[in-house]
Amino acid sequence: MSSISYRQVHLDFHTSEFIPSVGEDFSMEEFGDTLEKANVNSITCFGRCHHGWLYYPSKRFPELIHPNLKNHNLLLEQIEACHKRGIRVPIYTTAQWDGRIMREHPEWLALDENGEYIDTQHVPAPHFYNTICLNSGYRQFFKEHLEDMIEVTGPENVDGIFIDILFHVDCKCPSCVAKMKELGMNTEDKAERLRYASRMLDEFKEEITAFIHEMAPNATVFYNSSHIGPAYKNSFKDYSHLELESLPSGGWGYDHFPATSRYARMLGKEMIGMTGKFHTYWGDFHSLKNKAALELECFSMLAMGAGCSIGDQLHPSGRLSKGAYDLIGNVYASVKEKEPYCLDAKAKTEIAVLNPEEFYPEDSYDLSISPSLIGTVRMLQEMCYQFDIIDTDMDFSAYKVLILPDCIYGNEKLDQLLKAYLEQGGKVLGSYESCLKKDGSESIYGVRYKQDSPYYREFVMPNEKIGKKLPKEEFVMYLRGLDVDADKAEVLMDKIEPYFDRAGEKFCSHQHAPSSGKVGYPEVTMYQGAIYFSHPVFHCYRKNAAAWCKAMVKDALEILLEEKLVSHNGPSTILAALNHQEKEERDILHILHYITEKRSEDIYTVEDVIPLYNTEFRVYVGEKEITSVRNVIRSEKIEFIRDGGYIKFSVPLIEGHEMIEIK
Repeated sequence: MSSISYRQVHLDFHTSEFIPSVGEDFSMEEFGDTLEKANVNSITCFGRCHHGWLYYPSKRFPELIHPNLKNHNLLLEQIEACHKRGIRVPIYTTAQWDGRIMREHPEWLALDENGEYIDTQHVPAPHFYNTICLNSGYRQFFKEHLEDMIEVTGPENVDGIFIDILFHVDCKCPSCVAKMKELGMNTEDKAERLRYASRMLDEFKEEITAFIHEMAPNATVFYNSSHIGPAYKNSFKDYSHLELESLPSGGWGYDHFPATSRYARMLGKEMIGMTGKFHTYWGDFHSLKNKAALELECFSMLAMGAGCSIGDQLHPSGRLSKGAYDLIGNVYASVKEKEPYCLDAKAKTEIAVLNPEEFYPEDSYDLSISPSLIGTVRMLQEMCYQFDIIDTDMDFSAYKVLILPDCIYGNEKLDQLLKAYLEQGGKVLGSYESCLKKDGSESIYGVRYKQDSPYYREFVMPNEKIGKKLPKEEFVMYLRGLDVDADKAEVLMDKIEPYFDRAGEKFCSHQHAPSSGKVGYPEVTMYQGAIYFSHPVFHCYRKNAAAWCKAMVKDALEILLEEKLVSHNGPSTILAALNHQEKEERDILHILHYITEKRSEDIYTVEDVIPLYNTEFRVYVGEKEITSVRNVIRSEKIEFIRDGGYIKFSVPLIEGHEMIEIK
């Protein structure tokens, strides 16, 4: 049974010392009743904030209690009010941002190679974003702060500790330089400094988790870096669970969570998705997210096998917003009804996508998601494929097809894994530079690299194998591709050259020269179960959403994949995710239909729920006997017919989120 709470709130309380009468209007009963009415069963409350202030009656650091806090027992009373109602209360503290530390202990701050303080947010002062070095004397203060907070709260009352803001930082402060020299590492090499930063951060997490569990052995522990990816994988053993911070309107976008969650669910930890009730970003006081947008974000978490967390910020007065908790309560009422069909559910998938983050350069701890991965996720979701995102430590053999999107730079380990996977009957779809050897030697695709294309834009010619439903005329590819020789491979699609490249004196019209009609190098090839695209087709789709790129990939996947788990006749805006609950012997098909729009200059959101009627689905069930199909949200039985290894049924109404039980 899942041990995480599915209806959480993350209650920020970063409160300036220039605000008076902090917490003056806090009421234990009102606080607890508001949360209970809103169907919340866990809320993360603040022990310490980014301004550097404490919200509990500290014994060791009384001078750090917020100077205008009217009730020094604020955190203790929040915990008491919640525990009385069966609501968990993990405690929040900050690690590498603290405005007071910035002012009073500049010797604890991280320094770049030029001796300047490291501000990862790059915003005008004043702020609290100069990063603290965890190698400095700050580490001892941090442990003393944790010990003080747990002792004052009472170890038996500490449900969990949420530690925020931990980054790999290219720090060249005296402490880091000394430690690196002890280890014989080159302090002048950026890649070496980042390797050390990773090692140091892993050691810090291991030390802090053990330290917490000595005092509060049952507390959950999570370290937040705003993203869950391969760069932090070595330290996940020190996390009790994963929380995926992903506010679509706050810089993460609606492409972040689908990609991150499909990787995070493979890491062997229970996970929570985290969005916000804010219309934009954290700290957006007195704003509310559109209800349809919050539904999409929370129900997507359920579909990906995650619990839900909604970020809020407590007003300095100490009173929760009625409007915010009416909104949260409405969405969480639905989540509560759906929980039994989500607990311990595992995704049923047919395709794995290798995560490009594993192959980022050594001298860059980039937390952004590759455009190629975003393009892949978008394509596969729109085409209703069921897929995971994996790394090279995970089992390739669990999937019928493995996709290598554009920028999977091969190494000896991956070469051996791919060779074994193909020999065992697995299929591969790779593109552009993924596992293509630039020295011109043999690749898994049966093609050899010749050169980067001399044309920044060239064309492809559809045929009856690739681009089957496209007009049989040239289509432009918007990013530069590669020229390859079809050494052993069968050519499935050709490239067509333009008259010339737009360079020097040569140009034509506003963008690029048209097709010359001359057949160039291969665009798509196939060899022993591996299909290759010579253009970065996934990045192309992310950049311009050209439907012909998706059509080309669709045709390639249909060659490689005999049985598709789920298909439908609805629009590509449907997101369908198939999960399995082993204990209940049932599959749950999540169907979501929300359309994100960029109505503003800054953000995407959702305002309207657009219903769909009488949508037909086809689900692969193999030899299993199916006893019933029903819509669990509407308590409606759905008639189905058997078609070989498939069942077919029609969903009369899709309105936001539907869940179909296949028993």
